[in-house]
Amino acid sequence: MATTAAEAKAKAATSTALVEAAKKKAAFAAVAEHFTSTMRFVGIGSGSTIVYGVEAIKAHLAAHPPPQGHINWFVPTGWNSRKVIEAAGLTPIAFDSLPADAQLEVAFDGADEVDDELNCIKGGGACLFQEKLVACRSKKFVCIADYRKNQQRLLTNWPTIPIEVAPIAYASVIRELVALGSVKPILREHTLSKTGPVQTDQSFYIIDAPFKQLLTAGDVKQGKDGSGKDGVWEVETLARRIKAINGVLEVGLFCGLNGIQAQAAGLLGGQKPVAVYFGTAEGEVQKVQCSELTN
Repeated sequence: MATTAAEAKAKAATSTALVEAAKKKAAFAAVAEHFTSTMRFVGIGSGSTIVYGVEAIKAHLAAHPPPQGHINWFVPTGWNSRKVIEAAGLTPIAFDSLPADAQLEVAFDGADEVDDELNCIKGGGACLFQEKLVACRSKKFVCIADYRKNQQRLLTNWPTIPIEVAPIAYASVIRELVALGSVKPILREHTLSKTGPVQTDQSFYIIDAPFKQLLTAGDVKQGKDGSGKDGVWEVETLARRIKAINGVLEVGLFCGLNGIQAQAAGLLGGQKPVAVYFGTAEGEVQKVQCSELTN
């Protein structure tokens, strides 16, 4: 029996509600384990999932007020996340207004896709440069996502790698991406084409570059070739190659060191999350974390 339009609409609404419930569940779990009222600087990412993260932080502060005279400052990764912070009655501070010696104690953000090694694709909302700035200034980046984002390898369900580029260089960057094996990378444009390319908070453009499914470092250790031969890349190797292209500001692959590893190496923070909280379709939360937290 054919599905009616009303039945299809009801099914879509149920699916949307399930995803939103999963995001909220994951956000509250992540905040409960990684946020305290005594923190001074906290990063807040972009996207729909982080709305629930801010909601969870607001609820935590209501139940556990900070010490008298203490201010919790929240560092947004873009215009939209600043508005979410302000709407919740929290206090934002711009990244470039942070004291020179300040380090964020935690950054909460979402992801478009996460693999088995906690590498992430980010940038679907066009905020990847500022998201990476905030993550790398934080002791730990904690990722909040729903079950759809949990994949063994990147570029399984999410189709492209977002890349932030200087407007003057976008055509030459596209040519170099094709040479690296990307199939039909495109300049991201607004839905209404006459309004032109999407621009980031830096007034840069976004290129969405499809590649073959990416390999992990573990795959390479097992003998798989992630050097780009036949268009097959390992995550970190591809991230470095794209970042080296003239005109590229940032790559939407969050990989390499996590915050704990970065601090051990004398750095401020790392771009890979220390933990990812996936809200499941069954109403539970699946937590995947780095070995430094597990041991």
